[in-house]
Amino acid sequence: MRAFVSLLAAICAVTILAMTRVLPAHAQDIKTTFMVYCARCHGEGGQGDGTDGASLAVKPRDFSNCALMSKIPDATIINAIKNGGASVGVSKDMPAWGEGLNDQQIHDLATYVRSFCKK
Repeated sequence: MRAFVSLLAAICAVTILAMTRVLPAHAQDIKTTFMVYCARCHGEGGQGDGTDGASLAVKPRDFSNCALMSKIPDATIINAIKNGGASVGVSKDMPAWGEGLNDQQIHDLATYVRSFCKK
């Protein structure tokens, strides 16, 4: 019985970890990537208040807005980063970063974007 309980606890722990959005071990690199590619418009805190964003016709998305961000699938965030805002029906001012970032960087960046929502 004790072995069964231990196995069940291990399965639950793995399931919880899989369901949780965990930043990769190289989170500092991802933060730097965000600062280089995204912060100018989305702001350092991801609130859509970057210096370049102020001059845009459409205000950049506030990643800390949990109500809004919870409605956006990960695939949409990844597509927007890779192919630009127009590819997902948002501002055409959001550039495509698929030429400058590889798929792993884009996925990691999407995870980082999710980290601004603090529930």
